[in-house]
Amino acid sequence: MALLTDILKLCAGIGLFLLSMYLIEEALKNLSGRNFKLFLQRITKNRAGAVAGGAIVTGVLQSSSMVSLMVLAFVGAGVFTMKNAMAIILGANLGTTLDSWLVAGLGFKVNIEIAAYPAVFVGGLLLIIFNKRKSIQNISYFMIGFGLLFIALSFMKTAMEGQVTHFNLASYSSMPPLVFLGIGFMITLLVQSSSVTMALTLSALHVGAISFLPAAALVLGSETGTAIKILLGGIGGYASKKRVVLGNLLFNVFLTIFAFVLLKPILYLITDLLQITDPLIGLVTFSSFVNLMSILIFLPFLNHFVKFLEQFYMGADTSATAFIDSSALKEPHTALDLFKKETAFFIHDSVLFNLMAFSINPTETENKSEFKMLNEKRKFIEKTQEAQYEFLKQWQGELQAYYLDLRNKIDATQAPVINQYISAVRSAMYSVKCIKDIGSNINNLSRSSKDIKFSFYLNNQKQSEDLYKALEKLLIAKEQILFKNMEVIFEQIQKNYSLSLENFYKSAETAPVDDIDLTIAINFNRELFTSNKAMLMAVKDFLLEEDQARQLNDLLFYKT
Repeated sequence: MALLTDILKLCAGIGLFLLSMYLIEEALKNLSGRNFKLFLQRITKNRAGAVAGGAIVTGVLQSSSMVSLMVLAFVGAGVFTMKNAMAIILGANLGTTLDSWLVAGLGFKVNIEIAAYPAVFVGGLLLIIFNKRKSIQNISYFMIGFGLLFIALSFMKTAMEGQVTHFNLASYSSMPPLVFLGIGFMITLLVQSSSVTMALTLSALHVGAISFLPAAALVLGSETGTAIKILLGGIGGYASKKRVVLGNLLFNVFLTIFAFVLLKPILYLITDLLQITDPLIGLVTFSSFVNLMSILIFLPFLNHFVKFLEQFYMGADTSATAFIDSSALKEPHTALDLFKKETAFFIHDSVLFNLMAFSINPTETENKSEFKMLNEKRKFIEKTQEAQYEFLKQWQGELQAYYLDLRNKIDATQAPVINQYISAVRSAMYSVKCIKDIGSNINNLSRSSKDIKFSFYLNNQKQSEDLYKALEKLLIAKEQILFKNMEVIFEQIQKNYSLSLENFYKSAETAPVDDIDLTIAINFNRELFTSNKAMLMAVKDFLLEEDQARQLNDLLFYKT
């Protein structure tokens, strides 16, 4: 019965430890918000800064996995180069050892439960009393997580002491280090946290269940095991993100093999040369030392390593989206930024589709765009109109699916923003559909031998070109977008619609026009008006604040 109690207590300790890490991670992530992201962007100008930034942010957030997933999102957005992303991840591996120092220094040396219990009490009390205040909620989660972390350590420590009482665990220490390496990998793979593996190892080492050598092998096994979560985060992502994931995995495998081959010399350095007699401090020193040495060895070859990674996943991108994927959803703030950029890209390519339908050269628009290189890679302009349309439909579907996932993860204050972005996507796609529907009319008018029809086409072609130039100025403008700008553009769309039809009727009075040609002109003009208005609505929802966007909605509805 005592044995079962010890096993259950150990399981409870692991569960509480995982819960505590989750609460601390979520609280710090929400409290930090965009500041950490801006910090990461600032410090990635050089490799050394990127490594240091990765270590610092991971040390504060207590999760290398979270930082790595955040980096993956930035890579997908084109904010980080692959080289800087890899440098940050190298630093993150070092930063994650900070909590090991905290656990080893306080968890087993001081009766930290004296502070842990009040922390859980105060955190729970604040959570109940101020449950509607977001900042207080996050502080409460942090306090509860902090308290539970050390309560969990106490559970694991007493469970390990019970195991030593019932079993002679010394015999297990004689097993080859390779066995403990595999055990460390499997534990981390199952619980998806190298911190749990470290806490379990420290507990076992503290009560004498294992010696220093197998404890070090256990910790080494966790280095590769923790890379699996990032590996899963990159599945189905953009090729550049897959390369970063592969790079992270290869680095962790290298770190494990490098340290395992030199395991005894490194332990000799710690125990004999540095004369660290405390096995707990020695183990966390070993973990930090191995990560630091791996960075120093790897960093000079980072450029060559990145070139090596670029040989993988060539042409592997099957997703229509360029910036968003499921891994970014773990960081709602980042995901919203990526969704905004993806929406801008979608609107841009929708504009290109409409321009090319009228045989308007998109070069000028494309040359001014930040998305030019992506379109060259995707060969969007070289596609047939049918292929472009199918691609845009797939793209809209992926954006819609992403929106449904993201809307449940963001704050209520951000809901109007994401709703406007997806509305912009829908409007842009509707604009494209209208042009696609009159494709045969465009072809008929542009190739007609009748001057009245060809002139009608040329007039609408020029009007469309002028309209999209005006919209382009709004999309790339650096100054504040004014409601009046869009009102003027809509007035012009309305005017174009009326004048085009009126001029066609006047021409038809003096030139013979078939009934079918009249029908074509009327349908064409109406669909073009609807398409132009839909594209304006897409730009409106993307650029304007919610109140101004609603005002323009009323204007468009009233005048249509």
